[in-house]
Amino acid sequence: MAKELTVAVVGATGAVGTKMMEQLAKRKFPVGKLKLLASKRSAGNTLDFAGQTYTIEEATPEAFEGVDVALFSAGGSVSKALAKEAAKRGAVVIDNTSAFRMDPEVPLVVPEVNRADLKEHNGIIANPNCSTIQMVVALEPIRQAFGLKNIIVSTYQAVSGSGVSAIEELHQQSLAWDEGKNVESNILPVKSDKKHFPIARNVLPQIDVFTENGFTYEEMKMINETKKIMHDDALAVAATCVRVPVVAGHSESVFVEVDKAGVTVEEFRKALENAPGVVVQDDITNQQYPMPLFAEGEDPTFVGRIRKDLANDRGFHLWIVADNLLKGAALNSIQIAEAMLEDGLL
Repeated sequence: MAKELTVAVVGATGAVGTKMMEQLAKRKFPVGKLKLLASKRSAGNTLDFAGQTYTIEEATPEAFEGVDVALFSAGGSVSKALAKEAAKRGAVVIDNTSAFRMDPEVPLVVPEVNRADLKEHNGIIANPNCSTIQMVVALEPIRQAFGLKNIIVSTYQAVSGSGVSAIEELHQQSLAWDEGKNVESNILPVKSDKKHFPIARNVLPQIDVFTENGFTYEEMKMINETKKIMHDDALAVAATCVRVPVVAGHSESVFVEVDKAGVTVEEFRKALENAPGVVVQDDITNQQYPMPLFAEGEDPTFVGRIRKDLANDRGFHLWIVADNLLKGAALNSIQIAEAMLEDGLL
């Protein structure tokens, strides 16, 4: 019987925090005591977990006394303020924000890809960006079998990646369009940026703000995180990240160039079919391929539309879909905790 742990969920009232609690219960993680932490504004409210009602506490350094695992998903500023305080008090922090992802002292982990990196933690483990997670889950078996030289990815990302308010804005804009009313835009593509555009009936080729090189921070996250997770600074990665009017489920069109010559589509597909966390849906005769509508609420990363490039013998195209709030966030966090428990690191 697994030992029971004291678990804290920071950002318990948010979209990902809620999913974290669902996954803890669904996967029967050995929670002996649960602490739900959030902002001072939410403190005193209650949430249910596994048939019990819990009162939300304010997230303060002292709140982490006696905590074994702290799951953070309350924004980068909260993680920067409190993650080290939690680790100082003995908690293992699994952080779902970008605060520590590129810190050389913090492992950035997808258990199916680089589980061994968990042994190198100093109290904090970073959960990668949602779009990065599903891509590396699908590409790691390809890398292991044939080597990887080049990755070019275009994403089609759901509005839930921008939070509950973005989902609501999509709904309100859709209603406004249908009723012939004025469409208001206050959140997307980036709430803090100068301009806002409708997401209903639209696609937005901007996620996060632009950097000096013309790529957005979201695109640079995918580029840099992929190299870190795969331990390959020489790997060529390029990304274009686009927001689409879908509530949940990120999709990605990916081109990869492998090192090995002469790889067939059948060999490529076989490597994916045998990979942990991957479900291949690739039967074009019967129009079987991954779609976000059917990936919502599902744990795996789905892969389809596998085909060889027409001009490059080492080039392949594939379509990758996953629930961004599950494998892209909450589920991967819980899987990290499970792996640590199994490997004797908790």
